[in-house]
Amino acid sequence: MTFLSIFLLALALSVDAFIVSFSYGLVLKKNRTENALKLGLSTGLGQFAMPVAGWYGAEAVHGYIESIDHWIAFFVFLALGLKVIADALDEENEHKQLAKSLTFRVLLMIGVATSIDALVAGITIYFMNCPIWLAASAIGITTFTCAVVGYSLNCCFKKVPTKYLEITAGIILIGLGFKVLYEHLSV
Repeated sequence: MTFLSIFLLALALSVDAFIVSFSYGLVLKKNRTENALKLGLSTGLGQFAMPVAGWYGAEAVHGYIESIDHWIAFFVFLALGLKVIADALDEENEHKQLAKSLTFRVLLMIGVATSIDALVAGITIYFMNCPIWLAASAIGITTFTCAVVGYSLNCCFKKVPTKYLEITAGIILIGLGFKVLYEHLSV
């Protein structure tokens, strides 16, 4: 897995954190820097920890599924990408209520909810023979940055529908899946 692939994966995984932070930026008007950093840390740490957990989980079962690992990676990326696109097109998702303050419990829930996909991505990273600590660090740092930027940019881009960002993220994930399959089958 090249650094460009890791970075594209990190960007695709960080879209949820960007959108959640962007949404909170529209709602929470006080303590802007503190809130941006809290959201960045909670989502960044979640996106760092989850791929590591997925990678070690995959390591435990790799011997049993080694002959089909490229197909697993492909279908995982495909499923993640399609889920992200379907969520983007789901009109009911747009009307969810946000908590009015960033308590520890709310931040923990945001950190976990925005990083479930990263757990599955960690499994795929294992099958691609990529060093997990490099990938997890890149994903965590990218997510932290996107969350802080998302919180800060809400004043400039509040009229841009976030579903276009989500659809783009889904397409990137699907593209990474095809890349894995192509690289394995072309060898």
